[in-house]
Amino acid sequence: MKLGIIGLGRMGASIAYRALQAGHEVIGFDLDKNNVDQATELGVHIAPTVADVAKNCSIVWLMVPAGKVVDVVISQLLPHVQKQTIIIDGGNSHFNDSIRRAKELEKNNISFLDIGTSGGLKGRTEGFSLMIGGDEKVYLSIEPLLQAIAAPNGYALVGPSGAGHYVKMVHNGIEYALLQGYAEGFHLIKSGTFKKENLDLEAISNVWMHGSVIRSWILDLCHDVFKDDQKLDTISGAVGENGTGQWTVDDAHKNNVPVPLIEKSLAIRAWSRETGGNYATKVIAMIRNKFGGHAFKTLGQSSGRTGDENN
Repeated sequence: MKLGIIGLGRMGASIAYRALQAGHEVIGFDLDKNNVDQATELGVHIAPTVADVAKNCSIVWLMVPAGKVVDVVISQLLPHVQKQTIIIDGGNSHFNDSIRRAKELEKNNISFLDIGTSGGLKGRTEGFSLMIGGDEKVYLSIEPLLQAIAAPNGYALVGPSGAGHYVKMVHNGIEYALLQGYAEGFHLIKSGTFKKENLDLEAISNVWMHGSVIRSWILDLCHDVFKDDQKLDTISGAVGENGTGQWTVDDAHKNNVPVPLIEKSLAIRAWSRETGGNYATKVIAMIRNKFGGHAFKTLGQSSGRTGDENN
């Protein structure tokens, strides 16, 4: 299949890489020269404009920031798209926007899939988790491509238009609570009853990684953090977010579903940005950098890689 990708940053480039490795052709566009150069090295054919992507590809994957940017790119594509084009939004768009876009594009005989995409930095080598919303026939028509991009058993049509981004939104809300739980536990070990003994967090996390009921990829990342630095003295505890946690809480309130853990973890992140946080939020900041390249702060300055905020 021939895939067009608008947005060749970390996530877009990794999707391109996996598609190329499976034998698909990729035509891409990005405004950033560094992204273009790196994508070219992967084997991506670079289009000079968004219009050229539309003219040459009947499948166009958008990996751009959520919000107005998605609508702007779609408006640039529309005058040039082929008949029966499929537009995919793989970013963290709000599910209501995805429902609206699907309806608007349907009027132009264009199909739309909203695909919540998770996998972070390891997505390139291990595959992504793809939560897909849209029409089943459209989904089935490009399933080989989705299978190539996804991790083994890591993709599914989860519901109609909007459902993919809705499920990804909830996924991110769960992530907030999980990160907070791990971070608080390690904070307690560091500063609780045995604080004078300086218990080895690297060794403890390693033990938990092997056989314990709380083992997970997040725990693996905790271990990676502590292997590098257990004190985190030079790290700011301010933790960023991309809006999906708040959307999760808003939807829960709207539907009278209690989500106190997610809500509290969201409030803690806001508190961390106001105060600089504590050891637990430092751990969260470093885990986010490990899995997604999200920026953290040292001594008041931004450090680390800035992630695409997709996780």
